[in-house]
Amino acid sequence: MRVIATAGHVDHGKSTLVRALTGMEPDRWAEERRRGLTIDLGFAWTTLADGSSLAFVDVPGHHRFVPNMLSGVGPVPAVMFVVAADEGWMPQSTEHLAALDALGIEHGVLVITRADLASAEPALAEARARLAATSLAGITHVVVSGATGAGLDELRSTLCGLEIPAPDVAADVRLWVDRSFSVAGAGTVVTGTLAGGTLSVGDELMLNGSPVVVRGLQSLGRKEDPVEAVARVAVSLRGVDRDSVRRGDALLTPNRWLLSSTVDVLASELPAQVVLHVGSAAVPARVRPLGTDAARLTLSRALPLRIGDRVLLRGSEIVGASVADLDPPALTRRGAARARAAELASPLELQVRQRKFVHRDRLRAMGLPHDGPEWRADPEHWAGLVTRLKSEVDGWPPLDPGMPVTVALQRLNMPAALIGDLATEAGLFVVGGRLQRTGAASLPARVEAALATLTRELRAAPFAAPDAHRLAELKLGQKELAAAVRAGRLVKIAEGVVLLPEALGLAQRVLARLEQPFTASQARQALGTTRRVAVPLLESLNRAGVTERLDGSRHAVTTKPE
Repeated sequence: MRVIATAGHVDHGKSTLVRALTGMEPDRWAEERRRGLTIDLGFAWTTLADGSSLAFVDVPGHHRFVPNMLSGVGPVPAVMFVVAADEGWMPQSTEHLAALDALGIEHGVLVITRADLASAEPALAEARARLAATSLAGITHVVVSGATGAGLDELRSTLCGLEIPAPDVAADVRLWVDRSFSVAGAGTVVTGTLAGGTLSVGDELMLNGSPVVVRGLQSLGRKEDPVEAVARVAVSLRGVDRDSVRRGDALLTPNRWLLSSTVDVLASELPAQVVLHVGSAAVPARVRPLGTDAARLTLSRALPLRIGDRVLLRGSEIVGASVADLDPPALTRRGAARARAAELASPLELQVRQRKFVHRDRLRAMGLPHDGPEWRADPEHWAGLVTRLKSEVDGWPPLDPGMPVTVALQRLNMPAALIGDLATEAGLFVVGGRLQRTGAASLPARVEAALATLTRELRAAPFAAPDAHRLAELKLGQKELAAAVRAGRLVKIAEGVVLLPEALGLAQRVLARLEQPFTASQARQALGTTRRVAVPLLESLNRAGVTERLDGSRHAVTTKPE
């Protein structure tokens, strides 16, 4: 479907032209028909010769209804710009063209109407000259007469061949509401121009912060499911009252949009107060200049915007602006406003620099490129974190098995998903949820020396576990012993009882040579140790499945030693 807005001065024949092309009455209100001018938005449609559908958004041309006109052209990708041959270019022609140019609309057709009343050449020449300096420069023109029908076939052919870039039917939905009403049996119905994305019955959307469900869809008077952009669509909703919906609200894909009430825009020479127009919304805003080519807007209500959105700012005249930031930082330093203006030209780099880390979902919600890694990090901040992480791990108590990852994340204030990458760049290892300098735990020199002495003693008498007095002489306290166990240098048999790691295998071989089954006393004698060591050692072998307890006092080796 093609959707085209009309534009042009009041009473230049826009509605007459739409009526002649579609056979439908675009003016909805009795007052419009009585006064012979469009006051609010009108809608009509037709089928072209190639079988495609063409929908018109007919906008008012009178200067008092400019807000209504802007609501109509905002979401529409193309325009039928109308100039009457007998009157030529007029004030609202200029105002409408300024709005279309500010929005960057490039596609459309120039139509010179009422050619039966005057020569079309002067009006055509001036219109083409006016359009030449705008986004609509060079669009095709057609001369017609709504009264006689002359030129209408050529206009239909031109509209049929009008090339408009294909919309993104997979885009996140943002349907700006231009009408809302109640229908018996259908509930609350809203209409708008679907500029991107796809709507289906059963979709859950957000409206004014609350979830709503699509219960029905119509496009061009027919039930449709699904409806793909670009399309004029009527959406029947469940979960909302008609009185809670107004023009300028938006149906949104959940979790895909940021609502912003303070935005930075690229624009110049703005008055202190403006009305921001985007889609069908019109919101008063206060302006704070940021240098000469940028400004900060404080909106009277939050809107679902994206970086790169073209918006209109209406004060004494209409000015176009491009949204550059949706959640800008406070300006507290002298000269911050001017410096801010220079930053806005590179929105992606700006967001990463401001936030240090930005998730791709947030980039998507802001309208920025979001392909690639899950997180984007500011390079300068990342380099600083690499240095900090090295320092933090170096300063961690040496007898601990490394800094816990949770502590590092808290101290560095960074996403958990990136700690592995940061550790790798810092030359660190993540072992058991802790950050270490090497893949294996290292021990202080004094502990290494004590362990070397203890190792020699245990190799001479493998099951003569040192008692508390000997451990104190070696200055191996609970922390030192725990560190040695984590490092794999000792095994803990019981509280205060440690042996070399190979002791379990050696005990299995010794006990396997005994007559089976055997008692704890027989095991103690064979191992050449005390009951303090023999009993917990047998319990450890039982847990490992090397031996089993047959009754209250006898044990047996269940697996052959290697």
